Amino acid sequence: MNVLYVRRAAVAVSAAVVLPLALSACSSDSKDSASGSTASSAKASAPASESMSMDKPFGSGCASVPKNGSGSFDGMAKDPVATAASHNPALSTLVTAVKKAGLVDTLNSAQNITVFAPTNQAFAKIPKADLDKLLANKAELTKVLTYHVVGKKLTPKQLENGSFETLEKGKLTTSGSDMTYTVNDSSQVVCGNVQTANATVYIIDTVLTPPK
Repeated sequence: MNVLYVRRAAVAVSAAVVLPLALSACSSDSKDSASGSTASSAKASAPASESMSMDKPFGSGCASVPKNGSGSFDGMAKDPVATAASHNPALSTLVTAVKKAGLVDTLNSAQNITVFAPTNQAFAKIPKADLDKLLANKAELTKVLTYHVVGKKLTPKQLENGSFETLEKGKLTTSGSDMTYTVNDSSQVVCGNVQTANATVYIIDTVLTPPK
């Protein structure tokens, strides 16, 4: 009787030890499963998030755009492109050039265009004497500025490997992906996919030269 009692006690102890361990293991599996489900969900949503980001302005140069007011992205979306550019301090040289060429009304009245807009720093790359000469020559200035305009709206996807006729009638090429794009193998898009009332704007770091 004593031996049987001891054996039954040992079995009871073993069960008491094994049961919590089994419950713990099940709990751990459940957590791992939940964690895996969460990770899978996050991975599944990542492409959607990346896709959504391409609907908005992108690029390091976008940081200089005012957060509020007429010069902000929301503000520029309400105005035609030449007017919208005039509210962006980084495009003041371009706005001056557009005014000298008499293109304000032309750009503001055009529909569904794309403008590759050089920054002030882009114009600063041109030697001052050459820039002054360009600004003083309306015909040549018009040729250069209209070379920066394509007669349809271009999405970032279209810039990946594109060739487009400009209002100047010359061709420009674009390449890149993943929010990094180059125009004519020489000018980088620093802030892209900026929307105005009548245009999509890609702000670039080098003035484009029309083909001879």
